[in-house]
Amino acid sequence: MTATDNGAIPPGTLRQRFEEDGFTVVPGLFTRVETERLCAVFAALHAAGPVPGHFAPRPADPDPLHRYPRVMQPHEFSAPAREFLLDARLRAVLETLFGEEVLAAQSMFYFKPPGARGQALHQDNFYLRVEPGTCVAAWVACEPIDRDNGGLEVVPGTHRMDLFCPELADEGRSFAREYVPPPTGLAPVPVDLAPGDVLFFNGSLVHGSGPNRSGDRFRRSFIGHYVGRSAERIGAHYRTVTMRGERVPLPVSEGAGPCGTEFVPHAGSAG
Repeated sequence: MTATDNGAIPPGTLRQRFEEDGFTVVPGLFTRVETERLCAVFAALHAAGPVPGHFAPRPADPDPLHRYPRVMQPHEFSAPAREFLLDARLRAVLETLFGEEVLAAQSMFYFKPPGARGQALHQDNFYLRVEPGTCVAAWVACEPIDRDNGGLEVVPGTHRMDLFCPELADEGRSFAREYVPPPTGLAPVPVDLAPGDVLFFNGSLVHGSGPNRSGDRFRRSFIGHYVGRSAERIGAHYRTVTMRGERVPLPVSEGAGPCGTEFVPHAGSAG
């Protein structure tokens, strides 16, 4: 992928790639200094202990993901996380992809320490339930991310498909229970990222990650989920704001979606 100044890609090329494949990578959108600073913020958060409703580490637990759980909606209590979620560089790319103003719906920070399970293939809009349309994720790599430390893989083309009814995931490999098998003829493609690179992907794109098999490398990442201003409904767990931080409530999506009630939507995705 050829980038110009600071990872900038011509808007027409950016949107074309996104529409064709369901995802695109913008290299170097953030600097290494910025991602290192963000990691330091969350290292301090981990050292300080739990944040009720957002972060509940269990230091003595044998499961690495319980010692270093993901942080849910950190922008609601952390100014640096809020600045990342609402960053003008993300806004510019997202408005190109959506073709309209965007609203931020969710933030997450993953530590993913060595030995941590991944998240089985899934679709983000299974959880967010954006109607009409879908969400878009902005997945910021905070350090080198590859297959060894549990990087993401995507299934190009699935963004043109409806939401799938998932199967049960292998709990030995995935912390989430939902698993969407790749449709016939399609296969997962790994996406390696450098610090500051941002992977943008459609909420219907099937994606996931494997376990962190490295001996000593974390896979820290910051994820934001966004919707177009034309969205009319969203899942109950999500509180949308403009990219200026102004609250814009959306009505809650009704029902359990296309899969009945066997999988109740819950907050969190994009592992």
